[in-house]
Amino acid sequence: MAELLPPEMLTYILSFLPLSDQKEASLVSRAWYHAAQNALRETNVRYKIPVSSASLPGIKSLGLRGISCIGLTNLDGSPTSHQVLQSVAYHLGPHLQSLCLGGGSPTEASFVALILGCPALRSLDLSGCNSLFISGMLLAQPETAQRVQQALSGLRELNLAGLQNLADLSFNRLSSCAPDLERLSLAYCHLTFELGPARGSSVPQDSSRSQFSFHNLLQFVKERASRLHALDLSGTGLLPEALQALGQVAGLQLQELSLHSCRDLSTEAVAAFCHQQPGLTFLDLSGCSELTDGALLAVSRGLQHLQHLNVRKLQRLTDAGCTALGGLWELQSLDMAECCLVSGRELALALSSVHGTPPPLTSLSLAYCSSLKDASLFSLIPVLGPSLRVLDLSSCVALTNRTLQAICTYLTQLSVLRLAWCKELQDWGLLGLREPSEEPVQGSQPHQELEHQASGPKDPSSQPQGPSLLMLQALQELDLTACSKLTDTSLAKVLQFPQLRQLSLSLLPALTNKGLVAVARGCPSLERLALSHCSLLSDEGWAQAAHSWPRLQHLNLSSCCQLTEQ
Repeated sequence: MAELLPPEMLTYILSFLPLSDQKEASLVSRAWYHAAQNALRETNVRYKIPVSSASLPGIKSLGLRGISCIGLTNLDGSPTSHQVLQSVAYHLGPHLQSLCLGGGSPTEASFVALILGCPALRSLDLSGCNSLFISGMLLAQPETAQRVQQALSGLRELNLAGLQNLADLSFNRLSSCAPDLERLSLAYCHLTFELGPARGSSVPQDSSRSQFSFHNLLQFVKERASRLHALDLSGTGLLPEALQALGQVAGLQLQELSLHSCRDLSTEAVAAFCHQQPGLTFLDLSGCSELTDGALLAVSRGLQHLQHLNVRKLQRLTDAGCTALGGLWELQSLDMAECCLVSGRELALALSSVHGTPPPLTSLSLAYCSSLKDASLFSLIPVLGPSLRVLDLSSCVALTNRTLQAICTYLTQLSVLRLAWCKELQDWGLLGLREPSEEPVQGSQPHQELEHQASGPKDPSSQPQGPSLLMLQALQELDLTACSKLTDTSLAKVLQFPQLRQLSLSLLPALTNKGLVAVARGCPSLERLALSHCSLLSDEGWAQAAHSWPRLQHLNLSSCCQLTEQ
């Protein structure tokens, strides 16, 4: 019947499948093959192409399929690299929209030749391509610059992260070739903040051939204010007065700003910026170690439409700051990992007070929040709502089985759950069983009592059961690394997730071959699996389990001392 469907409908249906399933579907028939190729092309899949002569036939094949998004790896100044770039320009160039050369070392001539063959580019990633900027002569010839400008007339996104040799002149030449730029990343570029001979002087400074100055960047922002929507200045050492100067640019209406690890920023500067740029929907302040609760309060007051907030590793942030989050009615993702003073109590109150309903949170990370306890999570988890898909509680070492069972009760739509290093989790929690009695019956061992409950007692009412991990049937990623009290007893029974793609059971000393084989049968779609330091696993168990994982792509078996080369 599927063969009778129009190709467009087949393509639409296959577009809902994960990437690995689309590849499998392409083997069914010729019609499915073409439909799968169309689906892959339409879902913005980036094809990574290693630079070697062996890649040339593949580049030609991708060109015939109209692939529009690629990344080149191992790029250097060799003749082979030059040949690959020529092939990309010829076969892929006319319809290429996204090109990543990140970390490569192309020559200036080969780069220019490649760009001239890609007139449809909308996104260009040159992060770490220092070889292009060492001489300072990139696009120095007016004729060349004019031709490149014609090729890059549609460019919207430019990534220049990690360029140690970027200078004012080379930045100006390259950016002038992309007049409609909307997104710019300068993360971890070396910015200088000289104020000139007179502080606050408006006298223009000459563009430097050896340094990249904030003055030059500010001029660029002023010229492009009406179009620039996203800016990444992470790791640039941005000063408070520099941030305020950016916020004051006339006509600038930023939607996204990343300031990761800008450790000199002050709470006052962030507050002023939030007042100046109220249209932000994405803000990353992670690692800005000087920020306090006042910064979060300013964010809540000034950014009413914020959807994504990252305040990871703000060591001075406390529960008092969390009270402000109640004002962010449109918040979709929140990362508060490594905020060690946050206990979660005020966060629960704030989220539950948003117009009487929780915000539409889809992702929440509280990893490494060492002050987090069961009691606060009992209040938080019910108010997170059914929209939550990603929950990260890694290294919240005080959490117990009670928190896990609350998760299984209220967050049944989770697709990602990370509980690494939650060492108090036990089999009882995963199975949804009553905690064992403190004084077991004489002659009975705890694991025997657990096996009895898990297998189903004759009188179920005498052993009340709670929600088990099996309630989370939408899981695609599960991390139980170093949950060292877990054993085969629970893992074999609850790890039954047909959609699970990524699983980590590393550092589980009680995991045996029996448990591994059961997990293999229950999770047949695994693509990434970590089993490092599981010392009881042997060749026999792995040989039985491996047959159940035809899609496995990434495997970590380090320090599994009983496994041999065989």
